[in-house]
Amino acid sequence: MAAIEKIDINSSDSTKKGWAAIVENVFRRFSTVGFALFLIPIVCVFIFCIAVALTPGIMLFQWASLQMVDTSFALKAFCYGLCGGGAFISFILTLIFIVPIMNLPCRPFVKSYRGAWFSIESIPWFYHNALTYLVRYTVLDFITPSPLNILFFRMMGMKIGKGVLLNTSNISDPCLIKLGDYVTIGGSAYMMAHYGMKGFLIIDKLVIKRGAMVGLSAKLLGGVTIGEKAVVAPNVAVLPKTIIKDGEKFGLNIAASPSSHPEAAAT
Repeated sequence: MAAIEKIDINSSDSTKKGWAAIVENVFRRFSTVGFALFLIPIVCVFIFCIAVALTPGIMLFQWASLQMVDTSFALKAFCYGLCGGGAFISFILTLIFIVPIMNLPCRPFVKSYRGAWFSIESIPWFYHNALTYLVRYTVLDFITPSPLNILFFRMMGMKIGKGVLLNTSNISDPCLIKLGDYVTIGGSAYMMAHYGMKGFLIIDKLVIKRGAMVGLSAKLLGGVTIGEKAVVAPNVAVLPKTIIKDGEKFGLNIAASPSSHPEAAAT
């Protein structure tokens, strides 16, 4: 039986035309240099976002230093401590607003896609996630779960219904995720609207319908649909393109133990 030839789509020529084909072909053939150049804009955006988020705290320190010229050493140290606490809180609040503003230009271009990692379509997707991760890996855990983390993800483009409990910061591709009313997402659950398969990057929407519950540390991938009032057990991986029916208890054995009731699954 003849062996099946495996095609490396990331090294093949672009099927596009014009400037798009030129960009993709250069990027694929000189991937190391191309990726380094590709990172320059996002690094500049990161620096700008962090600078804006630090500005209120720096202003607070500058104001305090002018007010405490003739105060004692101990009082001055205490006041600087208060300024440090205020600067930290202002950094969190400013960052969760400035990042969604910087994300606005790429949001309309993040769409479902199947193809090479090195492609025109992957650029806005990459930038969208890079900005999401700037908040996710710095301050997001401090405001999860709370109305502030829901506000942040809404501003990033995630569709979130009323009464949603979002007890995780492990979220990628927020503008491709939809949560219906009264959905509960358990602590440390992973939600992403993409996956890799056989060398392809696949970006596909993740939909969780009204009243569904996702257990702690469960993992949901792109192309998944979870029906109304369905339950996903803790620590379960829901593979791409899985459709969980309304009311279904996916990976959850109710009879296994008294602690495995649906009410406890997503806390």
